[in-house]
Amino acid sequence: MGMFQRLAMSDSTIKTIDWGMTPDLSFGTFESWGGRERIRSNSERIVYFFIDNWGKEPKLCLMERGVKHARILAEIGAPVEMVKECVRQQGSSSAFERSYAINGAIQEWLIDNVVEAAGDAYVKPVYEVKVVEEMGLLPKSGARPFTGSRSVLPAEQAVINDDQLEPLIKAGNFFDSALNPQGEFVNALVDNGDGLTVIDERTGVMWQRGGLDIGSMRTIQRHIKKLNTDGFGGFHDWRLPTMEEALSLLEPEMNTKGLYLDPCFSKEQPFIFVAAQRKPGGYWFVDYKQGRAFWSSGSIPGAFARLCRSAHR
Repeated sequence: MGMFQRLAMSDSTIKTIDWGMTPDLSFGTFESWGGRERIRSNSERIVYFFIDNWGKEPKLCLMERGVKHARILAEIGAPVEMVKECVRQQGSSSAFERSYAINGAIQEWLIDNVVEAAGDAYVKPVYEVKVVEEMGLLPKSGARPFTGSRSVLPAEQAVINDDQLEPLIKAGNFFDSALNPQGEFVNALVDNGDGLTVIDERTGVMWQRGGLDIGSMRTIQRHIKKLNTDGFGGFHDWRLPTMEEALSLLEPEMNTKGLYLDPCFSKEQPFIFVAAQRKPGGYWFVDYKQGRAFWSSGSIPGAFARLCRSAHR
């Protein structure tokens, strides 16, 4: 039995070794969406060998890589001195990274003893441990009536100039780590009981607990249309949040997931598009990892999305 039959790879993995991929190149290809070549989709996976030198002894590993995806499939029992010699040569990676490209000697050994060999005596699979994200505890919708003061936030797409952002943030008392660190908009989030959505009873806005994967604005809009056609959560009017709606979720304290956000929301959407463009150009975003609003050019790959709808209007 060969190594590819033994290892549990993703369905979209290209089942050939990419001998040209290195830890350095993987950043350009999968983190900044550029580098050596453009990838075709978020689900695409490639596999390559590299040396992990973060522990006491360097290890030769097989990596499966994609956008927002990095998984070590196996450790390879190559001759120790061969691996150490490659480390001494520093591979092609930055010294402080301590993840190195393999050299020609290791590639030749892998081809002869692992990739083209019938057996897999040198292959030790690394089994992935599934971690279930903690989504926090919220009161159930309808368990008790909301008695606080309601805040009606703008729900229409807007154009926001740079000089309008800070007054907008301060007018709503929204937290922003750069422009209003003393701000705090207190939500009244309740669990709808479907595992998919929550409602902020203060604003009357229903939110996805998760959201959409990273993509361009055009891609995000296509996904929104499909969710509305399918009736996500039983509704057909999902949309991008306005700047005010997205800012209303910012919390002044970072949660255990590393986000300025209630833990009932998934950590998989760290910064999101909002329904606001910047004048003279660009898109506005809210970054829950940095706790702030920011803008960037429309030429970048894009952002994540957490959709909302007006539940009480």
